[in-house]
Amino acid sequence: MSLQQELDDFMAQVRTQVPAEVLAPIERFYAQELHTADRFPQALKVGDKAPGFLLPDAHGRAVSSVGLLERGPIVLSFYRGAWCPFCNMELRSLQQALPEFEALGAQLVAVSPEKPDQSLPLVEREGLRFPVLTDAGNALARQFGIVFGLEGEIRRISQDVFGVDLPKFNGDESWELPVPATYVIDRAGVIRMAFFDPEFRHRVEPATVLQVLRAL
Repeated sequence: MSLQQELDDFMAQVRTQVPAEVLAPIERFYAQELHTADRFPQALKVGDKAPGFLLPDAHGRAVSSVGLLERGPIVLSFYRGAWCPFCNMELRSLQQALPEFEALGAQLVAVSPEKPDQSLPLVEREGLRFPVLTDAGNALARQFGIVFGLEGEIRRISQDVFGVDLPKFNGDESWELPVPATYVIDRAGVIRMAFFDPEFRHRVEPATVLQVLRAL
């Protein structure tokens, strides 16, 4: 089963459990409002130079893009947080593809604004064998041009209905998140694949990432 089919099947289950009046504003926000043409004008694309980074992993150890690129290209996955079941499904799918990434010399890293102590249970529960990094304040995601904020009704539903307490999880009061996005960055630091979709239920297939890596 493809990752997207798995995500679609999960969403079908959600629709049977969550009232339509709760889902409607969420779907309108992510599928329509965030898709306006000028919403992410600074989003990096194929051919752009990727920003460098030095970020802590879930154990507090610093991981640098320079060190990773010395070993090979980077597969960089931005996810919203361990509270997001769609993100967890994507990370599990990437974990399954990890041996194939590594066979091609690629380094996989996942990045979210969550504090290390929030990411660590995810790493341990899923047995993730790649670095899961904390992008405090979405500083790196902002350089990639993929940050957005939750406001008004969407913030209320996220917190009151789904228990998403971003100030607690992320350690700041911004209520900002990265758009789920995946980039392949070659050893020269140039973006060779940019998957970016504000619709949180849409994620890149690991097979697509592998095609790009094989072409490098």
